Amino acid sequence: MAWLDERTDPRVDFGWLSTFTYDGSRIPLMDRQRGIRKPAGMDAALAIRTTFTPPNQLPPYNDEIGADGLQRYKYRGTDPDHPENVALRRAMEQRLPLIWFVGVASGLYEPIYPVYVIGEEQAELQFALAVDEGQRFITPGTPMDDTTRRYVERITRARLHQRVFRMQVLLAYTDRCAVCRLKHPTLLDAAHIIGDAEEGEPVVPNGMSMCKIHHAAFDQNFLGVSPDLTVAINRDLMEEVDGPMLKHGLQEMHGIRLHVPTSRAQRPDPERLAARYETFLAG
Repeated sequence: MAWLDERTDPRVDFGWLSTFTYDGSRIPLMDRQRGIRKPAGMDAALAIRTTFTPPNQLPPYNDEIGADGLQRYKYRGTDPDHPENVALRRAMEQRLPLIWFVGVASGLYEPIYPVYVIGEEQAELQFALAVDEGQRFITPGTPMDDTTRRYVERITRARLHQRVFRMQVLLAYTDRCAVCRLKHPTLLDAAHIIGDAEEGEPVVPNGMSMCKIHHAAFDQNFLGVSPDLTVAINRDLMEEVDGPMLKHGLQEMHGIRLHVPTSRAQRPDPERLAARYETFLAG
């Protein structure tokens, strides 16, 4: 994990992950064919993998948050004693940290770590995961009040779902702000068209890559995007007089065309944009 921390590109591929060495031995961190990685000579799993989901489809893990707010990871097959399932069980028993490689594009992965297996549900053919250190102290399946459950689920979505969503959106927009073309990934967010509170799905057509100022303006309805991909600035804001950020960063964006992905499947969904644009106009 310390080796992963030192990478220069947040996205990784199998070729690069295969260059990891420890104590003079090469140990690929991900298995090209299997979802659960247990290198030879190890007793327990080292990593798990989820393959890439096309931009307009919900990822398989999206519906696998339990009633306790914890993430689930499905067995390999249906046999609890399959060697890969046994490897994950041993990681649970030994309380070992795992790396979760989640596909964000064909052949590219976002590493999520550390992740812990904290429970097993054989009837459902799955394990319960903690994607945050604080979640390790929860007993999967135990009753909890609504406030605690919402908090646990919010952590799960932030650490996994929203992080992967951001990476997929930024890849689709080639690491550029859709409004101003700023090309500094650390200054970019994935803006939801339909937000989480309105049951917005974490899929690329429900997102746009925006720098932090334009994302904030979009969320506060100072900036809108029409279904024909035209940027609009709030009328009151257009009449204000302030410094260069207001003039050049917002007012001059009024009427421009949004920068969108070349792939139609990754472009903003017109129906979602229309619904959100109505909110902007009402604001």
